[in-house]
Amino acid sequence: SPVQAAMVSKKQKKQQEGINSRLALVMKSGKVTLGYKETLKSIRSGKAKMILLSNNSPPLRKSEIEYYAMLSKTIVYHYNGNNIDLGSACGKYYRVGVMGIQNAGDSDILKASSGKQ
Repeated sequence: SPVQAAMVSKKQKKQQEGINSRLALVMKSGKVTLGYKETLKSIRSGKAKMILLSNNSPPLRKSEIEYYAMLSKTIVYHYNGNNIDLGSACGKYYRVGVMGIQNAGDSDILKASSGKQ
């Protein structure tokens, strides 16, 4: 029913706002890597605690990141937005397809997102 669909989208929107505000706090107080190459390096070196993937990342790149993350037991969060949205959520004026969180700083993003996805 349309009412149920509206409820779901409202819940998703609220969840999205939550992750966006946490991301803003991580960008301010934590340590992150932006971009595919840098994030891959941080996964390989074992520094990444969490990986965020935009929903329009190329499938091969997405599966490669997921595979490395699985080997290093790193949390992977599929961001519900494209690379433009993820870049904006990071407070950047460019697109971000993949980002790695090395240190969450004052944010509780690692605890909050580990249960989801």
